[in-house]
Amino acid sequence: MADRSLRGMRIGSQSLQSEDGVVFADRAEYTYRCATCERETVMVFSTEAELPEVWECRFCGAEATLLVDSKPVEVDRSGEKAARTHWDMLLERRTIPELEELLAERLNYLRARRGQQKIGA
Repeated sequence: MADRSLRGMRIGSQSLQSEDGVVFADRAEYTYRCATCERETVMVFSTEAELPEVWECRFCGAEATLLVDSKPVEVDRSGEKAARTHWDMLLERRTIPELEELLAERLNYLRARRGQQKIGA
């Protein structure tokens, strides 16, 4: 019985919802200009949304800045920290002489182990 009630329904290909009574949010276009390739990207956001000051350029992938009254917005980068690399974090825990000593110990261990291995074993 169940297979007859769904016959001819095209399940999945057609939505049963309609847009009747749906109120869309107010939207506005905002322009971002890329400093690298000098191209502009136009994005549509809700008027209630908080606008990002930067957006990824769709042409070159670099950072594009929001334009307000045809002028780029000043991006505040005072709160950003420089990215720490693995090397920076290692230097917080060890000094260069300690690292050189560890390297020498490790190389000696590897060389000794390599010399003990038998060929074909």
